[in-house]
Amino acid sequence: MIRPARLNDLPAIKDCAKAAYELYVARIGREPAPMQAEFPALLKTHKVDVYEHECELAGYVVYIAEDHAVLLDNVAVHPRFARRGIGKQLITHVELFALDGGHGVVRLYTNEAMTENLALYPKLGYVETTRALEDGYSRVFFMKDVQSE
Repeated sequence: MIRPARLNDLPAIKDCAKAAYELYVARIGREPAPMQAEFPALLKTHKVDVYEHECELAGYVVYIAEDHAVLLDNVAVHPRFARRGIGKQLITHVELFALDGGHGVVRLYTNEAMTENLALYPKLGYVETTRALEDGYSRVFFMKDVQSE
């Protein structure tokens, strides 16, 4: 079940971020941005939704509507729930939000050291648009035209 995050979800969201992203610390040389996110602030400025599995937080997604697109800022699945399609469901959730809101495009980015994501996003219909150094991270930017599906 995907639902809006609540304040009492914050400890589980932080735990999920840490568990999902800690394997990338060695690759990147520091904590990935989602491990440093200020989730209480994000609840005020972004949409944060969680995926519950049997009353346990299995994953979350952070996104925000922009002028002409929706930015999928962060998606994570706790490793205990990996390989069940939860990440894909969360991404699809954002794509449907974009369509419902009249936004034809979903944008996202990942770190270039997260090679699993570089392989996954094209399989989900995302096209790489650029690479750039941003906030000290080597990021790869993707977009998907969700109206053409």
